[in-house]
Amino acid sequence: MIGALAGEGAKRAAAALALGLLAACAGTGERAGNGGATSELKTASDQTQAEKRAAIRLQLAVEYYQQGKHDIALDEIKKAIAADPAYADAYGVRALIYTAMGELALAEENYQHALRLAPRNPDLANNYGAFLCQSVNRPAEAMRQFDAAIASPVYRTPVSAMVNAGQCSLKTKNYDAAERYLLNALRYNPDLPATSAGLARVYYERRDYGRAGFFIHRLTEVSTLDTLSADALWLAIRVGRKGGERANEASLLAQLRRRFPGSPEFAAYERGAFDE
Repeated sequence: MIGALAGEGAKRAAAALALGLLAACAGTGERAGNGGATSELKTASDQTQAEKRAAIRLQLAVEYYQQGKHDIALDEIKKAIAADPAYADAYGVRALIYTAMGELALAEENYQHALRLAPRNPDLANNYGAFLCQSVNRPAEAMRQFDAAIASPVYRTPVSAMVNAGQCSLKTKNYDAAERYLLNALRYNPDLPATSAGLARVYYERRDYGRAGFFIHRLTEVSTLDTLSADALWLAIRVGRKGGERANEASLLAQLRRRFPGSPEFAAYERGAFDE
C-alpha cells in the first residue's frame, strides 16, 4: 500500500481491522436463503443447531487466526462449513487466513464464493476490496467493493470501508477521491490514526503543507510515536521540514532509526532525499 500507513504500520492496521471484521463475522452471519423466498435477515433465535455448531467452529477459527495458527484455523473452518455449507462468513474468514498465508488464488476463490452466497454482506465486500487493492493490485475493482460496502444500510462499521477506499485511492494517486473518502471517515470517527495519516499524505502530495501539518499533529495526538509506521514517521519529518516546524524531528528520527534501521524511509533520510 502506498499511503501514510505503508509497510509494517499498514500490516498492523490491516490486522486490527481484520480482527474487528472477524469478530463481526463470527456472530450469526449471513447465509444463502432458500432460493430468494424471503428477504428477512437471520438473527440468533433463527439459528438451527447446525448453524450454531458452525458459528462456534468459526469463532474458534478466528481465535486461532489471531494467534497465527493458520493450519488449525483452517481445520476449524472446514468443520464450520461441514456443519453449514451455506455459511458465507466462514468462506470470508478462510479467505483472510489464506491471504495471511500468501495463498492468494485460494483467498480470492473463497471471497468470490462468499459473495455469491451473501452478495449484500458489506463486511465481505470491504474485506474483498482490501484484498483486491493491497494483495493483488486491482484497485479499480477494489473501489467498487468499497463503495458497495459504504452504501449498505446494514453496515455497522462503514468507516472501515471509507478508510480503505481512501488508502486505495492514495495508492493510485487519486488525491481528490482519497480526500473525499477520508474526510467522510473523519466525520464518522475523528480519532482514527489511519484517517489523519491518510489526509496528511493527501495534503503533502498537494503541497498544502499547512493542512498536512494539521493532520500530522492530529495523528500524534491520537497515537504514540512507537505505534507509527516507518512511512508515517518519514512523512511527519518531511511535513515538519516543509512547514518550518522541526521541533519534533529528533524524536521522530529516533523512532525511525531505532525501529526501522533497514527501511527505505531511513535510507532516504540518511541521503537527504526529502523531496522524493
